[in-house]
Amino acid sequence: MERVLGIGGHFMRADDPAALSTWYRDCLGLDADEHGLWQQEAGPTVFAAFPADTDYFGSRTQRTMLNFRVRDLDAMLAQLRAKGADVDGETQEMDGVGRFGWVTDPEGNRIELWQPA
Repeated sequence: MERVLGIGGHFMRADDPAALSTWYRDCLGLDADEHGLWQQEAGPTVFAAFPADTDYFGSRTQRTMLNFRVRDLDAMLAQLRAKGADVDGETQEMDGVGRFGWVTDPEGNRIELWQPA
């Protein structure tokens, strides 16, 4: 049986694609090239389905949520706050899994940040 090898891309609609790409570069350090190619570090990726009525993604109109692995959640959240980003005041910890925090990008997409255990 053939199987997928990993995530090949993540594509989002945006009212201002250039500004949103700049926000991801300047606030999260996502240094994609002019074609959107980003060489990410190796590590685990979670693929999970949630119930349709979940509030975990923020707005019910948001059908998916992007999750980024980070080395230091507290430092990343402080960096985002310093840049004026809409950072959720709450963080969560799951034993054996890691810590989680959230930020909403300028287009209203809730993003999860994960510091693995």
